[in-house]
Amino acid sequence: MSGIYIHIPFCKQACHYCDFHFSTSLKKKGQLVEMLCRELVLRKDELETPGIQTIYFGGGTPSLLETEELQQIFDTIYQHYTIAENPEITLEANPDDLTEEKIKMLAHSKINRLSIGVQSFYQEDLQLMNRAHNATEALKSIQLAKQYFDNISIDLIYGIPDMSLERWKRNLEISLELGVPHISSYALTVEPNTALQKFIEKGKIKPVDDEAAKLHFEILVETLVKNGFEHYEFSNFGKPSYFSQNNTAYWLGKTYLGIGPAAHSYDGNSRKWNISNNPLYLKALEKNELPQEREELSLSDKYNEYVMTRLRTKFGVVTDEVAEKFGDLYRDHFIKQAAPLQQKDLLIETGGIWHITAKGKFLSDGIAADLFFLDAQA
Repeated sequence: MSGIYIHIPFCKQACHYCDFHFSTSLKKKGQLVEMLCRELVLRKDELETPGIQTIYFGGGTPSLLETEELQQIFDTIYQHYTIAENPEITLEANPDDLTEEKIKMLAHSKINRLSIGVQSFYQEDLQLMNRAHNATEALKSIQLAKQYFDNISIDLIYGIPDMSLERWKRNLEISLELGVPHISSYALTVEPNTALQKFIEKGKIKPVDDEAAKLHFEILVETLVKNGFEHYEFSNFGKPSYFSQNNTAYWLGKTYLGIGPAAHSYDGNSRKWNISNNPLYLKALEKNELPQEREELSLSDKYNEYVMTRLRTKFGVVTDEVAEKFGDLYRDHFIKQAAPLQQKDLLIETGGIWHITAKGKFLSDGIAADLFFLDAQA
């Protein structure tokens, strides 16, 4: 089974930390939906694996879509693709969009999972990040959504400058009190060329404190695990039966189609990505052309991605699977590189399955890099 990711590149306003592709002008939203549908038709035979198990609307802000626009996309998908019997269909939403009328509309569509971009329940945090919603809307959107949706995820951000331990703990307490079954939580990251970077450089906002973020992360893990959540990926926590099928498929290396400007696709052997420019995307699709680039993945690329993604998850790196997928050379390389990390208590091996230890969790990207195989080694 494969997945479809649909990028909706529009937002009401720009968050200070965001480096995703989007536009704050909604003038061409209707035209872009038409071209998304055209791209879906042009690429309907691209995936070798039959059947779509997950559909994910990301962005940007997909909750800006109107009923007719959402239905237009679904009509195209269901006409040209084979859809699994019970697919997971997720829509990312901003709290300020989730009026009761909007939630009812989404509940009557094929959407069966909401991912709500709360980020924080505190007004000072939301203002620092330049979020479009306020603290009251953050709380109310979840309370309303729970009346119509069972499968709800919220996003929370930690490591925000001047965020005290008490404020972070209270964010988690509120989330638990609301009874959401899935939480995705990320450290505030200063991406190049964002407003956040510029404000920090000018001294308008304090720099991000990595030690504070690490402590927030440790509190996050301890609190959610103690309350029945499974820490199934570095940034993701779910109650049983509420893991994100879409994201889990990415981490397990399953194929997916990325539709829309800046969207990425993976077919098992190569990656493709669409141009990150709305006008050029529209111009190309109007001529039935696909505005994308392609990268063929070497065996080392595939091994490195396997290691990187698996070490972030509860599934871990399975040495027998490494040998099966990539060959004995890669398995032996992994075991050799893993040994010193195991001695430092950063990796642990049980029955041929390797996981990052609690001590190494916040260093997962660096640990994965130490295990990579460079083509020059072959």
